[in-house]
Amino acid sequence: MAAKDELGQRGERIAERHLVARGLTVLDRNWRCPQGEIDLVLREGDETVFVEVKTRTSVAYGHPLEAITVEKLARLRRLAAAWCAEHPGTGPIRIDAVAVVAPRRAPATVDHLERVF
Repeated sequence: MAAKDELGQRGERIAERHLVARGLTVLDRNWRCPQGEIDLVLREGDETVFVEVKTRTSVAYGHPLEAITVEKLARLRRLAAAWCAEHPGTGPIRIDAVAVVAPRRAPATVDHLERVF
C-alpha cells in the first residue's frame, strides 16, 4: 500500500474517533459508487452527516482543508444524493469537512467544519 493511502486511512480513523467521541454514530465508511467515494457517513440527531476527510503530515504545503475545492464539494453533494437514493428515509443531510494533521512522531490535530456546503 502506498504511503499516501496509509496516511489517508490513518486520517479517516482519527477523524472517525473524533466524531464518535462527539456523539455521532457511524453509518458507513468509504462508501463507493461509480461517481466516487464518501469517506464517512454518520448520524447526529436526525441529520445524516457526509464527511470528507483530508489528511496531511504537516501544513508545510498548506492546510488540509485547502484541498477541498468547490468542485470537490459539488461532487460530494452528488455522492450524498446517490447515498440517500440507496438508503431511503435518511432525513435532513449536511456535509462536513474534517482536516487531520498527523505528524509521524507527534499527536494528530483535528479540525471539524460543519455544513461546508
